[in-house]
Amino acid sequence: MSAYRDALNSFTQLCETHAGKWDNINPEHAARMALQNRFRTGLEIARYTAGIMRRDMAAYDADSSRYTQSLGCWHGFIGQQKMIAVKRHHGTTQGRYLYLSGWMVAAMRSEFGPLPDQSMHEKTSVPALIEELYTFLRQADARELGQLFRELDTARAQGDEIKARTVQDQIDGYETHVVPIIADIDAGFGNEEATYLLARRMIEAGACCIQIENQVSDVKQCGHQDGKVTVPHEDFIAKINAVRYAFLELGVDDGVIVARTDSLGAGLTQKLPVSQERGDMAWQYTSFLDTVAISSNHDIVEGDTLIKLDGELRKPVRLANGLYRFRAGTGEDRVVLDCITALKNGADLLWIETEKPHVGQIAGMVKRIRDVVPDAKLVYNNSPSFNWTLNFRQQVFDAWQQEGKDVSGYDREQLMDARYDDSELGALADAWTRDFQRDAAREAGIFHHLITLPTYHTAALSTDELAKGYFGEEGMLAYVAGVQRREIRQGLACVRHQAMAGSNIGDDHKEYFSSDRALKASGKDNTMNQFG
Repeated sequence: MSAYRDALNSFTQLCETHAGKWDNINPEHAARMALQNRFRTGLEIARYTAGIMRRDMAAYDADSSRYTQSLGCWHGFIGQQKMIAVKRHHGTTQGRYLYLSGWMVAAMRSEFGPLPDQSMHEKTSVPALIEELYTFLRQADARELGQLFRELDTARAQGDEIKARTVQDQIDGYETHVVPIIADIDAGFGNEEATYLLARRMIEAGACCIQIENQVSDVKQCGHQDGKVTVPHEDFIAKINAVRYAFLELGVDDGVIVARTDSLGAGLTQKLPVSQERGDMAWQYTSFLDTVAISSNHDIVEGDTLIKLDGELRKPVRLANGLYRFRAGTGEDRVVLDCITALKNGADLLWIETEKPHVGQIAGMVKRIRDVVPDAKLVYNNSPSFNWTLNFRQQVFDAWQQEGKDVSGYDREQLMDARYDDSELGALADAWTRDFQRDAAREAGIFHHLITLPTYHTAALSTDELAKGYFGEEGMLAYVAGVQRREIRQGLACVRHQAMAGSNIGDDHKEYFSSDRALKASGKDNTMNQFG
C-alpha cells in the first residue's frame, strides 16, 4: 500500500476514535498535508540524504561513469529552482546534489556585508543557510504534490478513473526535491570543540556531508588565493574526529566527511608538531620543511628554532611573521600524504584543491593515493577561479605541439582572444571542457564534481543584461523579451510567481480549514491566470 493510502487509513481511524468531535477534519486532507511535509526535522533529512550519498559512492566504485554533480547555491530559492529544473529537464534528481560554499556565505550572507573567503563571517550563517535550502526544497515538494492532488480531484469529479489512477501512481512514486548537501565548514572556525559544535548545528539543520580543510582556521584563505597555511596531521585528524562524533551523537551513522587538502598551493605552516619516533606523522610533516644545516653556534641567532632531521641538526626557515616555510616542489608529495592520512583516520572522501583543471595532474596524485587506499575517491572543485577557456586551449596547444602539429597560427599566451573562438583549436578545447567531468571521473577518481559559486556569477550576469536594456533604449522590452517571454517559452513555473511563493498551497489549506467559506487568492481576478 502507498504512503498516501497508509496515511489516509491512519487518519480515518484516528478521526473515528473521537466520536464525532473531529467530523470537521477530512482524513484525506490530513493525509495530503502529511505527505507534503514528509521530513519533519533536519536530522530526518540528514539521515535520508546520507543513505543516498553512501549508495551513490558504492555505485561509483562499481562504475566510474556514475559520478555525481552539484552547483553551489547561496539562497534557498536558488537551490529550489535548481532542483525543480533538474527534475523538469532530466526527470530525476538522482546523482544531483547541492553544494554550500563558504565563499558564497562570506560574500553573500554575512551581516558584516560582503567579505572575502577567510572565515570572517558568522559561523551560524552556515547552518542557517542549510536550513533555508531545505525549507525551500520541501516547499517545492508541497507545491508539486499540491498540483497532483488538484489533478486527482479533477479526475475524480469528472469520473475519469484512468486519469485518477495515473495521477495516483504519480503521487505514490513521487520523487522528492530533497537531495544531499555537501556543506563547507571551512577550517572548522576554531579549535576542535568549536568544530564539533558547528558541525552539530549543521547536521541538525540537515547536512549529511561536511567538507573540512587542513588550513589554520584563524588565517584561513580561499583555496585559490596566496598565503595559505596548513596544520599538522594530528590537528586535522582531531577535527575529523570532532565531525564524526557529531554525526554519531545525532544518529547519522552514515554521515560523510570530505577531507580537503590545500597543500598543493600552501607553502607555509604555523606549527611544528612533536615527533615521538622516526617516520611518525609529525616526522613526515616536518621532513618537508625548508631548513638550513647548523654547523656551529655561529649559525644560530637569538630566538632561532632548531630541529633534528635524519640525525642532523637543522634550522627551519622562518618568516618575519613567525610562519615556517616548506621546501619548494613538495606540494604534490604533501597532498598525497595528507590524503592517505585523512582516509586512514576517518575521512570518507577527498578534496584536492588544484590551480588548474587538468585530468593528468589530478590522476597522477590519485594513482599514488590509490596505491595505498584503493577505493580513494574525490570531490573536485570545478572552480570559477580557473579560466577554463584559456586553460583548455593551452592544454590543446601543448598537446598539439608535443605531437609535432603546426601551431604557428596560434599565440599560446593570447589564446583567450575572441579570434580563436571559431578555430579548430578552440573547438577541440571546448570538447575537452565538455568531457572534463566524465574523463576525470574515469581516469582521476572523481566521484563528485561541483562548481562552488556558479550562481554568484549567473546572478551578476543576468542582472547586468537586464539593467543594460531596461535602463537603455529597450525599456520594458528588456524585461518582457529577455525574462518573462523566455520564462513562458521555456515553461518555467516561476513565471507564476504567486503560486511559486505558496499562494496555491495556502488556498488549499484555507479550503481544508474553512470549506466553502474560504477566501482564496486564486480566483478569476488573480492576474496570474494570464499565464495559463
